[in-house]
Amino acid sequence: MAYQSTNPYNGKVVKTFTELTDTQLEAKLHTAHDCYENTWRHKTFAERKAVLARAAAIMRERPQEFAELITIEMGKLIAQSLGEVALSAAILDYYAEHAEAFLAPEKLTTPRGEASVESSPMGVLFGVEPWNYPYYQIARFAAPNLMAGNVVMVKHASNVPQCALAFERLLEEAGAPAGAYTNLFISKDQVAKVIDDVRVRGVALTGSEAAGAVVAERAGKNLKKSTLELGGSDAFIVLDDADLDKAVKHAVSGRMGNSGQACTASKRIIVVEALADRFLDKFQGAMQAFAPGDPLDKQTTLAPLSSAGALKTLLGQVDEAVGHGARVLMGGGRIEGQDGAFMQPTILTDLAPANPAYKQEFFGPVALFFRVADEAAAVALANDSPFGLGGSVFTQDAERGKRVARQIDTGMVFINSAAVSSPELPFGGVKNSGYGRELSGAGILEFINRKLIRVN
Repeated sequence: MAYQSTNPYNGKVVKTFTELTDTQLEAKLHTAHDCYENTWRHKTFAERKAVLARAAAIMRERPQEFAELITIEMGKLIAQSLGEVALSAAILDYYAEHAEAFLAPEKLTTPRGEASVESSPMGVLFGVEPWNYPYYQIARFAAPNLMAGNVVMVKHASNVPQCALAFERLLEEAGAPAGAYTNLFISKDQVAKVIDDVRVRGVALTGSEAAGAVVAERAGKNLKKSTLELGGSDAFIVLDDADLDKAVKHAVSGRMGNSGQACTASKRIIVVEALADRFLDKFQGAMQAFAPGDPLDKQTTLAPLSSAGALKTLLGQVDEAVGHGARVLMGGGRIEGQDGAFMQPTILTDLAPANPAYKQEFFGPVALFFRVADEAAAVALANDSPFGLGGSVFTQDAERGKRVARQIDTGMVFINSAAVSSPELPFGGVKNSGYGRELSGAGILEFINRKLIRVN
């Protein structure tokens, strides 16, 4: 695969990078393993903390430098890129501060003698990461594992190579030794070799279902632990007692953030009949207000999709949905007069269960709108999906919201809010959305050895 930075706003190739040779890859694997065995695992929590805290400080000192790379490579609005830089720094700081407590020895009650469970690192870990949040995705994988004493190697998405190198340089500048964090520009065949390598002890992937299946199968054949954070088609449920204006505001931000290119985006808008017409009228009006432009310009409200290929895929999904009976309430096509990969904000309705779009993930500014009779029908529709990542419930009765949330088959549910990510909140899903958790205390426990020590 070609590691190439192409600005999705104008289609211009910014920079191209060559893949590693097998010899170069072997040298990096050797360095990473040596760093783990002889250096990083032996560092104290305080020594590791100093590196991650300094990396966080650097991101806060130079946010524009990091943010502009995101916008240039994958098209995110500059304000949202700056937000991603701030969140990534917060994740680095969070694990720098809390890792030692999360991994503290746990004394067990036993009839005779004494027993405890202690945490130790596993070794070299390999992460395969996506383009839509180039720093955040890496931070939530690297930060907990570096603090746990593991070392990490990352194969980033091929369209964000400058972001990938920037994060590697960040940790180097912060004082991480060679091999603690390694960026890999490698091919798919080389990805398989890395997973097969005996020195690599765990694999994490954030990406598509197809990529997740391939990586999980490879890791499984090698009896290696893996975690997967895959796609989502999150339900956004609006009950009959919801604050209508608040629900509309969050539905718009939940669907349109990052131009709709988020696994936890509010993709299926499910509104009870009593509010459906009023909600839809306000929602459509808000969606029509977005205007395309240069994502580096703070006045722009609609950014391009990440690539021409992403736009082509999304347009094909819309056409297929319409061909099976869906109705385009607004949008549905490419924005003309723009060089970049701009998709019109789109609302699709009249989606029957037999329509392929009913079960698909739309990765872009396309909202699927459903009206249902009542709360029970909303829950049933929310669960009628192969995905199980997140979801939202809007109601002015918090206890009702929690009751509904408990019935939704996902890893996360947000009441009176679109999905949000924060260092202290566990992130992950069920069903085809993957397995394992990132962030919070749960995120540091995935790739450690919880060792029992028993004294008779």
